[in-house]
Amino acid sequence: MIAAPLALLAATGIAAAQDAGDSMDSMSMATASGMFEGRSNHVSSGGVDIVVDNDRAFVVLGEDFMLDGGPDPRVAFGNDGTYADGTILGALVSLSGKQVYAVPPTMNVEDYSDVVIWCEVAQVPLAVAMLSQ
Repeated sequence: MIAAPLALLAATGIAAAQDAGDSMDSMSMATASGMFEGRSNHVSSGGVDIVVDNDRAFVVLGEDFMLDGGPDPRVAFGNDGTYADGTILGALVSLSGKQVYAVPPTMNVEDYSDVVIWCEVAQVPLAVAMLSQ
């Protein structure tokens, strides 16, 4: 069950990945979603949802998520396909599959139009998912 890990994430703000079989509890609500596309000569696909659970926001990479690799991939927000400084939620835990990242309570997800997989070492986007309501 994912409720306990979400409570832990909410308390600590730490990003963590969940097994593909896990699902958000019935109180969760997807507020935006998108599909990843590769950037900077990388290949990426799969969905992403912004989910609100107990007044906390989470970035949920779908079971179908995949990225072909990168030296230092991070999950972050952006606008118009560009990484927004200071929005890194954590290191990408896996190159594929469902993963859940807590959004700090000080960050407003409505300020961003994209979820970005950002390479911190190369300072380039590896993948971008434009969000829609």
